[in-house]
Amino acid sequence: MTVYNFAAGPAVLPKEVLQQAAAEMLDWQGSGMSVMEMSHRGKEFLLIYEAAERDLRELLGVPANYRILFMQGGALAENAIIPMNLAGRKAQPATVDFINTGSWSVKSIKEAQKYCTVHVAAAPADGKFTTIPARASWKLSPDPAYVHICSNETIDGVEYHFVPDVAAETNGAPLVADMSSNILSRVIDVADYGVIYGGAQKNIGPAGLTIVIVRDDLIGHALSVCPSAFDWKLVADNQSMYNTPPTYSIYIAGLVFQWLKRQGGVAAIEQANIAKAKLLYDYLDGSGFYITHVEKECRSRMNVPFFLRDEALNDAFLAGAKERKLLQLKGHKSVGGMRASIYNAMPIEGVQALVAYLKEFERKHG
Repeated sequence: MTVYNFAAGPAVLPKEVLQQAAAEMLDWQGSGMSVMEMSHRGKEFLLIYEAAERDLRELLGVPANYRILFMQGGALAENAIIPMNLAGRKAQPATVDFINTGSWSVKSIKEAQKYCTVHVAAAPADGKFTTIPARASWKLSPDPAYVHICSNETIDGVEYHFVPDVAAETNGAPLVADMSSNILSRVIDVADYGVIYGGAQKNIGPAGLTIVIVRDDLIGHALSVCPSAFDWKLVADNQSMYNTPPTYSIYIAGLVFQWLKRQGGVAAIEQANIAKAKLLYDYLDGSGFYITHVEKECRSRMNVPFFLRDEALNDAFLAGAKERKLLQLKGHKSVGGMRASIYNAMPIEGVQALVAYLKEFERKHG
């Protein structure tokens, strides 16, 4: 029986990528070394790094005036690194605007408060993270250092299906987006953003790598308290080699980029993601046995939280799913219920198997 892993992160990787990594584990392309053993400054690893950077730039259409940085610390660390790099563009203490749409926005806000003045420009009126506040309701500052959004809330299942234009209201402030869980899942225009960042462990590769895509003019403004290894200028000037980067995670990410190109690129994978999400949401919407709370126009294609109307059945549902090799469907501890993460690497057969089980469980217990 095929195993389908619905984990939110670290998450499923393409089988082809895992097979290639296994084949190359002891000897990367005749080098006699595992990638884990290579010097990050050696010619072998530089080939891996340069290919990964080139392929990611191609996949996302990253303009020439943006730098791609391969960093460490995950998105949570980047929530501190970003204000340390961008707040210095304004007189201190700088103000930063946040749109609060879920659990990861809350974490971003909490971290940024250590380095700048935080203004929450919009948040759900009822305190429930089931929607994105209407754009007309946002109360942006007149001159913030940047405006921050989380483009996809992994825990709450809220996703932006539009790009907020903030520059006209904020003296040209750049838009900064945490795209940890939906980067490469849909076509975007990188030029709409000043900074895009995300941890790799959801839709790119294993934990340990953080991707930062930053416009050139936003580099070189680090606060004096910023550690050297997190100063974007030093990282960019040293081609992400200022300190030892997460070499193996970069290697796996590079294999994922190659796999994604073989699928037809981001435009093709977006259509596959639309089909997977529609299949699952259509069934949930037609069932009175399961409940979804996120408003339809804000639903995530990547992370689908849902609840059994009778939560006394939760344990039985998860046990039955495990028997059928449908793994890691338990919702985040902060919200409960269930969650199916259906990233790029989840085949539609996995979603079909999940829907079949949802139907079966409803027939038995409904």
